[in-house]
Parts: sequence; C-alpha cells; structure tokens
Amino acid sequence: MNNLKKHITKSGEIVLYAGTPDLEKIENLVLGAGDVWHSSLDQGFTNAFEDIIYQTAVYWWFLNDFEEQEEVISWRVNSANFVVRASVWEQMGGFDEMYESDTMRGLDFGYALLRLKFGVPMYVKGLFNAKNNQVSISNNDRYLFYRKHVKPHHSIYMLYRKGLKNIFSEYKAYQYAKKHFTIKASKVISIRKLNEIKGSPTVSLVIPTMKRQAYSQLLLEDHKNQTYQITQAVIVDATPESERDPKYYQQKDFSFKIDVKWQTTKGSCRARNEALALCTGDYIIFADDDIRIQPNFVENHIRLLQTYNADACNGLDIMAENVYQNLDDLENRLTKLGGKRWRVGVAQSFSNANSCVKREWVNKIGYNDVNFDGGYGEDSDYGLRLLKNGAIVLHNPFSANLHLKPPVGGYRWWGSQASILGKKRKQQPWELDNPVKYFKPVPSPTITYGILKHFKPYQISEWRNKHFFIYLFKAPKKELLLRFFKYPYKQIQFSKSMQYAKGLIGIGERYK
Repeated sequence: MNNLKKHITKSGEIVLYAGTPDLEKIENLVLGAGDVWHSSLDQGFTNAFEDIIYQTAVYWWFLNDFEEQEEVISWRVNSANFVVRASVWEQMGGFDEMYESDTMRGLDFGYALLRLKFGVPMYVKGLFNAKNNQVSISNNDRYLFYRKHVKPHHSIYMLYRKGLKNIFSEYKAYQYAKKHFTIKASKVISIRKLNEIKGSPTVSLVIPTMKRQAYSQLLLEDHKNQTYQITQAVIVDATPESERDPKYYQQKDFSFKIDVKWQTTKGSCRARNEALALCTGDYIIFADDDIRIQPNFVENHIRLLQTYNADACNGLDIMAENVYQNLDDLENRLTKLGGKRWRVGVAQSFSNANSCVKREWVNKIGYNDVNFDGGYGEDSDYGLRLLKNGAIVLHNPFSANLHLKPPVGGYRWWGSQASILGKKRKQQPWELDNPVKYFKPVPSPTITYGILKHFKPYQISEWRNKHFFIYLFKAPKKELLLRFFKYPYKQIQFSKSMQYAKGLIGIGERYK
C-alpha cells in the first residue's frame, strides 16, 4: 500500500495515514503507548474475523473487542482508515500483499503487531468518521492467515469444523493456502529509551503470603536495596499463629513503612484485597512472596509506565531452577536471553507475581474477584478487567524477578486440595454448598469460571469442542486407544467443572 500520506506532529513524530483522520487528535496520541490508531469499531469491524476462534479458542484475551470505551487496545485495523508511526510501518514491512483483499491485509497487520511483534494497536473514538462497512473474509484469505500465523493442526481443525457443511469449498481454500503462502519479512517493534522518573510518586508493595515468612523477608530485604524506594510494604500473612516467627517484618529493620495484617480469611484474592484497602501509594506493585528482585526493579516499573504513558505493566518472570538460586543466577539468565528479552508491547497475560498498576486504575476497576479463591486464574481476570475498561497494560522486560517456587507454603496449598477426593479433602470456596464427591472437576472450576465470565456462549462451546479434539487426536499413537476409553469420564469431569463455574457466575463477582 503505497498511497499513505505523511504528517509530522508538533513533537516531531512522523506518522503515515490512510483516509481522513482528525490530525489534532494525533498530536496527543503519539505521546502515548500506541503504534497504530483507528476507529474501526465504529466502521463495521467490531469482532470481525471471528474465525480466529479455531486457533485461539478462549485462550487469547483479544478474541473479542472491548466495546464502549473512548480508547482501547484493538487489533482490528480498517486498512482504509488508520494512522501508524512511520517507524513502525517500516519495521512491519507494511501490509502483506499475499492476501486477496485490503480488508484482510489490515486485519493481518493489526493481529501481527499485537500478538507477534510487540506493538500497540488502538481504537480511538472519533479519530475517523463512523461508517457502516460490511466486512467479509474470503476462504482463501482465511486459510492464508492460518498458514502464516499458526501451526498446521489449527488449519486442519478449522477444515474439520467448517467443512462439516462446506467440505469442497473449504478443502479447496486449504489447498490454495498451501500453494500460495509466502513468507514476509518483518521486525519486532523497537523498545523506547526509558525516561527518568518525573516527580516523586509513592509506591505501595503488596505481598500475600502463607507459611513463607523467611521468603517474604528476603523480598523485603531486596526492597531495601532499591534505587527508587517504595514507601510502604503491606504484608497479608495467613501463617497460623502457632507457626509465626516474631523476628520477621520488624519496622526497625526498614526505612519504608511496614503494614502487617494477619489473615483470618482464606485465599490469595481476599489477601490482596485486604492489602489494597491499606495501600496509600500512587503506584501499587503486586508481588508473590517467593521472588527475588534486582536493585532497579521498582525504578524501572515507574520509568516504563511514565515513558509509555501506560496504566499497568507485567514484569518479566524468570523461573528459578531451584530455591537456592540468587540474584547472580537471575543476571546470568537475563544475559542468556540476550536480545530476546527486549520486548515491550501489549501484555498477553497478567501475573500477580510481578506487576505494577496505577492507583487510579485500582480505584476504577475495584479489587480482586474472590470467586477465584481456592483455584487459579485471578490474576488473568484482573488483567483482562483492566484492558476491558480501557487501560493500557504493557509487558515490562526492564523489571525482572527470579521466581523461587518453594515446595511448601503459599496460597496454592488451598488449590492443591482440589486434586484430593474423599474424607481427606478440604472443601474449596468454589464448591459453595455442593461439595465434590466422586468426580474431580477438570479444568479447574475457577479457570472455567473466568472463561464463562469473559467469553460468549458459542465461543465456550467451541472451546469444549477443541479441548476434546486435541485430547483425542494429538495423543501419542500408543495412548490413543486408552484416551478413547477415558473419553466419557473426561466429559463428566468437564461437565462438573462447568457446573461449579456456573454456580459462581450465578452469585456474581465478589470482592469480600
């Protein structure tokens, strides 16, 4: 696409554009995190190309567009109306001419930018005039997209699902993609040089913990050595009173304020919520109790958010090989990553082990949903809620941690009870008034709850279809027969998970 127009903003940023954007809006937009801006959600592109579900199922936050926001992350770019940083257009190599239609070229560009090249595509209301476009994707373009971006078995699965009614046209397009697919060169979007911290923002640290006082103390010691000091550490500790050691968390040992709350409720969500109620900082850092951090950890969280004008970020989580590793081991691991470390872009996940959020956004979206207690998925839910409400959530490679993962302690002790059946099992919060008896629900009911909460019924049905398709047909040949025999039992387990998840949906989000 060679007919893009050029504009230089007052700040000196060169942008390219198609259509007739409101260039006054661009003056402010280029100061933020975005790389591409469009108004496609007002031009018929909302949730366009839903056929990506045959690859993503419900495992990608951006399957559905986040509607009813003035500005929000969105990869569905209308090729006829968009603005892009000239440097980003060059790194991406422009549109992929392999496709038959400009419509698919725009969607492919936005998808690749968001998911693969660590860029930030954004919908901006009013940047372009609203239109009522009818968006359609040809079979050939659909299979070309799959051929380009995902593993071959996803194309085969799509052929199986859509070919039930149109086998000849689907197979023809599948073969077309095999013959006409070409590889297009593009680069990962370059990271920006971080600015120095503006002002003197205050920072609160949240540490939920249970039976890991020594590890929590070690993290607090790391915070004593930070180049930018936190102002407050809030520790919510569920360690039983008989096991507590009073030598830990002593205020006299730290220059920042130590707030300790001994938890009597159960669950990490409730623990974080109790901590948030005590936080006073402009920024809030969420941390697991078993991580180690380098001296520039806090400083780089703030610098990244300020440089990109973002609202939250997810740090780089490095898993330790054993609990005895230290910061020297972390530095060695980071060195081995080399250039692969340096990616920013929109976060594709969110972890309470290492993340930083502006206080105003915690106030806006509220606390953690305690329906996740006793299971998994609460951090992903929180990240997705941030995005849905219009927050810019980035991956932050500058603030890395070493995750020790001790074999004992931590809130996952409650989650581990989910694998136990019989009298020894301790009832989980998600069981409500219906204790698990003979069939262990799989997947975890809280994971299923998060999926029911954020995705559409037909997408959930497709998730189930693909879940069992993979279970049966991606099995090693020697296990295939056994899996066929286990199939009815696995369906019962899945149904049980859905049953408990629907129970949580019925009572709605809870924060206490």
